[in-house]
Amino acid sequence: MGSEAEQISKILPEFEKRYPDIKVKVQQIPWTAAQEKLITAFASDNTPDICQLGNTWIPQFASLNAIIDLNDFIKTSSIVKPEKFFPGIWETNIIENRVYGIPWYVDTRLMFYRKDVFERAGFNLPPKNWNELYTLCKKIKELDKGKEKYPVFIPTNEWNSFIIFGLQAGAELLKEKNTRGNFSSREFKEAFDYLIRFHKEKLTPFGMMQVTNVYQAMADEYISIYFSGPWNIPEFKKWMTGNLADKWATAPMPGYKNEYPGLSLAGGSSLVIFKNSNHKNEVWKLIEFLSEPDIQLKVYNVTNNLPAVIDAWKDSSLSNDIYMKAFYQQLQNVTSAPKIPEWEQIVFSKLQQYAEFAARGVMTTDEALRKLDEDTDRILEKRRWLTFKQSK
Repeated sequence: MGSEAEQISKILPEFEKRYPDIKVKVQQIPWTAAQEKLITAFASDNTPDICQLGNTWIPQFASLNAIIDLNDFIKTSSIVKPEKFFPGIWETNIIENRVYGIPWYVDTRLMFYRKDVFERAGFNLPPKNWNELYTLCKKIKELDKGKEKYPVFIPTNEWNSFIIFGLQAGAELLKEKNTRGNFSSREFKEAFDYLIRFHKEKLTPFGMMQVTNVYQAMADEYISIYFSGPWNIPEFKKWMTGNLADKWATAPMPGYKNEYPGLSLAGGSSLVIFKNSNHKNEVWKLIEFLSEPDIQLKVYNVTNNLPAVIDAWKDSSLSNDIYMKAFYQQLQNVTSAPKIPEWEQIVFSKLQQYAEFAARGVMTTDEALRKLDEDTDRILEKRRWLTFKQSK
């Protein structure tokens, strides 16, 4: 997908040299069109042999019976073993005890922050729990009293923070075998109320209308905290230069109470084998090759995508990187979102909408979450029917 296709082509000659009878043809698909193109390819029996899939896409292709269970390959492999990968990332690809993908690269969200602002507010270390985060933000707001500045950026059009904090509070996001919304639960409501409070107390700007360039906003101290992923490190390095170069850092997510690092979401991409492939054994050799620690490092060096294999992180290019240490810590405590094809529809079209309504005071948090559950139930109506039918 995207630029990865171009970069991975630089590494494949090594694979073809090792296996001269196997030739790999790389097809590049833009991320924005990839999901639709792959579904169209599946419908016309024209899928590739192997493909990179975003981890949240795997449930959809598994439900279509388009990709295969890899357990039999894993059992005989000395390279691809569950213990060689970050546990939370590996688990994202398991559906009903079947492993549908092998993690290729990983990402997760954590805290990007202004060290100098924290220090001025009396925090020499990043916050480790919800209370500390809120206290810190109140103190930063006091520093900039009378100015249009905000301690943290929690945009309502980025659903991840709402889910991450909900999971930290112990929320079960869906109920009844993932067929109904459970966002009105006490645990999720506590997290939702907590984040909406930042909006009500003007500790965060509302959304992208107020922050059109998050890197510039951080450089200008318009915001001092942003929860994001490794893809933003090159951009922050580009914008935070000169006397700002040592003024920013990364840190794991604060936890609910005493858990640190706090839980975050497991992201990234995995490698899958399509059911229609006539070259499954050859494809598996490629997956094993791409799972070797030194190859994972080569992929990191040409794409900046973080290795999914733990041993690759022993290399000094990662272990000595001041921004990557927090990601390594965070990857020890990640979990997956619900593994259903409808998940992205729920969070993009509904959760973000009701978060915006609650943040602007159009609805109370109780009303917003009740409506979110109702809409989620409608989206999952077909899933409920199929689940009921299978149980009869």
